[in-house]
Amino acid sequence: MKSFYLSLLCLICFSSCLNTEPNGQLDENKAINNATNLYITAVASLYHNIGGTKDGEGLQGTHRGVYDYNTFCTDEAIIPIRGGDWYDGGFWQNLYLHKWTEADPELQTMWNYLFRTVMLCNNSIELIEHHKHLLTDKQRLAYVAEVRAVRALFYYQLLDLFGRIPLVIEAETNAKLMKQSARSEVFRFVVNELQTALPYLSAEHSNLLGNNYGHMTKSVAYFLLARLALNAEVYSDDDWTDKLKQDGTKIYFQVGGQSLNAWQTTVAYCDSLTEIGYSLEKNYVDNFVVSNEHSRENIFTIPMDKTLYATVFKNLFRTLHYVHGSALGRGAENGSSATLSTLSTFGYGTPHQDPRFEFNFFADTVKVDDKVVMINKTTPLVYHPLSIKMQLTGAKYEKTAGARMKKYEIDRTAYDDGKLQNNDIVLYRYADALLMQSEAMIRQGRNGDVPLNMVRARVGLSPLRNATLTDVLKERMLELVWEGTRRQDLIRFNLFHLPYEERPQLAKEINAYTTVFPIPLRTLQMNPLLHQNPGY
Repeated sequence: MKSFYLSLLCLICFSSCLNTEPNGQLDENKAINNATNLYITAVASLYHNIGGTKDGEGLQGTHRGVYDYNTFCTDEAIIPIRGGDWYDGGFWQNLYLHKWTEADPELQTMWNYLFRTVMLCNNSIELIEHHKHLLTDKQRLAYVAEVRAVRALFYYQLLDLFGRIPLVIEAETNAKLMKQSARSEVFRFVVNELQTALPYLSAEHSNLLGNNYGHMTKSVAYFLLARLALNAEVYSDDDWTDKLKQDGTKIYFQVGGQSLNAWQTTVAYCDSLTEIGYSLEKNYVDNFVVSNEHSRENIFTIPMDKTLYATVFKNLFRTLHYVHGSALGRGAENGSSATLSTLSTFGYGTPHQDPRFEFNFFADTVKVDDKVVMINKTTPLVYHPLSIKMQLTGAKYEKTAGARMKKYEIDRTAYDDGKLQNNDIVLYRYADALLMQSEAMIRQGRNGDVPLNMVRARVGLSPLRNATLTDVLKERMLELVWEGTRRQDLIRFNLFHLPYEERPQLAKEINAYTTVFPIPLRTLQMNPLLHQNPGY
């Protein structure tokens, strides 16, 4: 059995930028001499990879990683060019236009991050097995189950973003023998891993303070299984460019001893979240307040504590105008804004404006502590939502166009220009599960009004009758804006590759090839058995 640190050697299959032999490493048998040390080393350490501090790493909170590739390539949000700001070599413009390429270093960084975590999980399983003499059978099963669930979470990200990927479950793999698996195979693997792990995961709520805070628990697995089933038609499709895919009513899963189709499976796992005690918070905003670790609704979060964890949250930092950030006692980069499509969905500026608009966006005249924020002695800061466009250089509202992200309560005691805050980053919550349930019910020909209207009633909206899939997609935007779900939603509704606003459809995009990102060039060069995704 090799040292824990040697697991990084496996990453040569994916990246050559890691040092696999840190100086001064401890002898493994001395460092791991009881069940607690083994858990800390092999299981708890993996959770450092859920959030991040470096761009391209972490599931949310940093720049140019998983969250950005699920948000700024959609009709939801945009980071426009504002004179000398935010050109960044054309990165944000190309992301919005779907003009990414296999040579983009950001894609390589994201690929490396996701696979690095997979390989650390593989090593952790070997480590647990090597030291199983320190554990009871119950402990061993629980430790391995938790690691398999973390690995499944990261394989879920990989199959969603890249489609056909290597499926590696051993700590050491010869790059020349590593084969690419079909998307459907990876999909079934992830489902099976979560279902196998489920009985041994804790029943505690992952978002609550305690021993399972921020960890993979039953509720997180239920949510992921529901989302996987909801996207089964997409993930079962091994050629997403031929316009053919399986019908969700004919894709089956074994759930609780029953054979259920994709939509029934989604509903069943959403029901499990209700049974385990999740419910909607009375107030929408309570899920995003500074101390949101008590939410009854949040299912999986990235724990944030400015004095305990280094994980950063840059989304508020990059959206606010400079003087807005300064008025709040923090930094700001004056970037991300809502698109015209998003404003239209929310009914901005109309008598029918959705009440969630004020919770999610800063718009119009900006006040802090009931005082108007001033750009200079005579000019108040006013955001102009309807003036947003991709290229703002030289425009009248070059620096002030666009409604800005507001979703999280501002932590006025945050560190590092506001990036180290106490609000936990919300990844999954019960409102999303209710909307998934509604959609699945409608897709199987049932009435999905009840779960949909629970979400609407929370913000004081009248119920819908005989809701359609179009209603569900709209509600997902209204409820989940800024939460990183839009790309997946548009792909599932067969809309992602279509033109919108300033984004024309690319020449070959009629076949929807951009619904999956290209395998990074360096990875292809290092792994001769891998093939590029179609269209690239």
